[in-house]
Amino acid sequence: MTSILTYLAAFLLYTMIGWYFWRNTRDQSSLINDDNGASVTAPLMHYAMLGPLTFHAITLYQSMFVGAGLSFGLGSAISTIVWLTAIIYWLSGFFHRLQGLQTLVAPVAAVAAIAVLLPLVFPSLRPLENTELPAFKAHLLIAMMAYSLLTIAALHALLMTVAEQHLHHPTKQSILNNLPPLLAMEKLLFHIIWVGFILLTLTLLSGVVFSKEVFGQPLTFTHKTLFGFISWGVFAALLAGRHLYGWRGRIAIRWTLTGFITLFLAYIGSKFVLEIILNRF
Repeated sequence: MTSILTYLAAFLLYTMIGWYFWRNTRDQSSLINDDNGASVTAPLMHYAMLGPLTFHAITLYQSMFVGAGLSFGLGSAISTIVWLTAIIYWLSGFFHRLQGLQTLVAPVAAVAAIAVLLPLVFPSLRPLENTELPAFKAHLLIAMMAYSLLTIAALHALLMTVAEQHLHHPTKQSILNNLPPLLAMEKLLFHIIWVGFILLTLTLLSGVVFSKEVFGQPLTFTHKTLFGFISWGVFAALLAGRHLYGWRGRIAIRWTLTGFITLFLAYIGSKFVLEIILNRF
């Protein structure tokens, strides 16, 4: 019963904050301003997000550590990635040059509200093996951070697409008016991709070099491995194209989304097929 209440608390808090922020940002003139003319609603919402993030973390602990070993099924995997994505996004709000991105509190809260319930919908039925090994813990942590950062990169690329369209068809009152300039957003996008790419590289290397220690068996060539390396190749090509040919704008956005979709198929897609469709764990 306590466990269910924790899930509901996180869901309701995410929903309330998302609804409140969306209602108060539809019309920029409705925001309360301080003496310098800066909005004080966004900082309040920023700190309020700490509540549901904390409850979300508790639900992850409850779903993953239900007994001996580590239970990490499809629901817990997606919920963890979304939580880490939200945490990274929340921490970015402490940097002044990124504060314009806080207009995304509402959609981030909406996605997190759904994700927090997924471990209940898709529970893990069998603990993972070799979770007590340091190599496995390091591999899992790095992998989750890589997926989260590249998820942020994909969302950021989508936001840039919407912002570019808004630039050509502006409206007087829009939550997009407070976004940073497109060039600044593009620079931030490649910073995120670089860090995510490095972590993805470490994830793949640890999976290959320490496969026996991490998974308890030699490396096997699966769909997950194939899509993982394809995704790495896409991001590597994007970063090389940026460095050599100055790729930017729509080209960079298309490559970013292609790399993310491939990575999504590598991990979440593979987990869905194995656990839900084939009923294998």
